[in-house]
Amino acid sequence: MDMDRRAFGKLALAGSLGLATGVVPLRGKSGGDRLSVHLFSKHLQFLDYRDMAEATAEMGFDGVDLTVRPGGHVLPERASDDLPRAAEAIRAAGMEPNMLVSRIVSVDDSAGIQSLRTAAELGFKHYRMGYYRPDADKSLRENLDYCADELSDLAAFNEAVGLHGAYQNHAGQVIGSYVTDLAYLLDGHDPRWLGCQYDIRHATVDGGSSWPLGLRYLAGHIRTMPIKDFDWAKKDGRWVVQNVPLGEGKVDFDRYFKALRSYNLRPLVSLHLEYDLGGAEHGKRELTIPQKAVFAAMRRDLKRLHELWDASAG
Repeated sequence: MDMDRRAFGKLALAGSLGLATGVVPLRGKSGGDRLSVHLFSKHLQFLDYRDMAEATAEMGFDGVDLTVRPGGHVLPERASDDLPRAAEAIRAAGMEPNMLVSRIVSVDDSAGIQSLRTAAELGFKHYRMGYYRPDADKSLRENLDYCADELSDLAAFNEAVGLHGAYQNHAGQVIGSYVTDLAYLLDGHDPRWLGCQYDIRHATVDGGSSWPLGLRYLAGHIRTMPIKDFDWAKKDGRWVVQNVPLGEGKVDFDRYFKALRSYNLRPLVSLHLEYDLGGAEHGKRELTIPQKAVFAAMRRDLKRLHELWDASAG
């Protein structure tokens, strides 16, 4: 398979699909090229819809990446009733409902599919999928063939309702942690409807110095990206991943953002804060620290993100 040739072809196609998919081509510095940053609503699940939306807007974010999944702001089985309320709150705060995080991995998930139908009717354009876990009794090819069939069905659904579904390259023992497997699964799919929510933090954890290769293969399918940082820490004699505030860890944001610019990509951002925030990092409804401390961390990481992106233009 000539992956380089196909990736290049999809990258060329992506420029013509920008308005349909939400990706905004880069512009010169005089015109501005500010990132559109949405706050991952998992970190505000201690607030109701109105307070969540108002706090997000007040802190300077462009939107909300809304959790529509078990344990999220909106439960999939209640999406018909609750998702319109969440979307109304987002609009009332001066933002547009655009991004959400789902659990969906199959069109057979009736509650998940109905939640996405409702989201599309409300104007959402992008959703993140759940994860496929490999069957230990099956070969790599058998596992990938199973995922390919499921993704093809979801791509057809996405096209029918007008949504872009994205699979995150999550570190660990899930399909797609090796991003070349994900590039293989997405090859041949229309990037308007199916893509990768490319996560540089996870790519660095599992890919080390090889992440630029995976990014090159996936570039044509990237419409959204989570942003977060990590460091390595030794605990009980073992090296473990420790999440840290943005810009304080091992992710080479300057190199990553320069690479995105070289591909003429400016994906929608979902800002994650996975380090210790009194439970907000895990989506807790009750916090062990003052809310103002959580908001301060969100403002700090948002400011740092814009600074890192601006610096990469030099």
